[in-house]
Amino acid sequence: MNATSEAVAAHGSMDELVLAHAELVKRIAYHLVSKMPPHVEVDDLIQAGMIGLLNAAENFRSDKGANFETYAGIRIRGSMLDEARKANWTPRSTFKNAKQLAQTIRTIEHETGRDAKPTEVAEALDITLDEYHRILENAASSRLLSFDQLADDPERAGALPKSPDDEPIDVLERDQFRDALAEAIHTLPEREQLVLSLYYDDELNLREIGKVLGVSESRVCQIHGQAVVRIRGRIEEWLSV
Repeated sequence: MNATSEAVAAHGSMDELVLAHAELVKRIAYHLVSKMPPHVEVDDLIQAGMIGLLNAAENFRSDKGANFETYAGIRIRGSMLDEARKANWTPRSTFKNAKQLAQTIRTIEHETGRDAKPTEVAEALDITLDEYHRILENAASSRLLSFDQLADDPERAGALPKSPDDEPIDVLERDQFRDALAEAIHTLPEREQLVLSLYYDDELNLREIGKVLGVSESRVCQIHGQAVVRIRGRIEEWLSV
């Protein structure tokens, strides 16, 4: 009996395996939709998540170092993010502006050997500081600057157990990407690290984080966006967007 069969046997059938984890799909959907733009419907996320759950049930290998719920959660979340990306009608200018910010930050940091300051980035792009912050807020509100999407694909971030079909170079690249992402996060300015931690680890919303830091919700949005743009600049070679 293979690992997938064992997982199915534990629940009686493939259908029962899926039904047993249907609540997991809903929990992830309602958690994600609270951080998505208004046009993203929770029912669409649930539908996409169920497809992810089915794929997980078909492909699970317990001998690869993860239990089924962990593996399924990653697949479910990935399917939901894919669905959200398909529904993303963000203007092309927003993508272009955010990418420009990341590239400019990268250039400044390479030249100076320290964190790029917003005033330096704005000056390099010949825009005002208000315009700089507006670009960050527009990109963040469109979910372009979602930390969840930094890796674009959960597998690329090394979140999933390695597939037996992976080539050695694939495994190496995935591990190197994970290390590069971790290093980029750990070298952020302290305030930016704190905002990311409160938002993604403690799951506070922007308003709640603002109360913790004593700043406005808009300012938290700017700090969050700046952190992710900075990370994008530091791992640009790993990203296709």
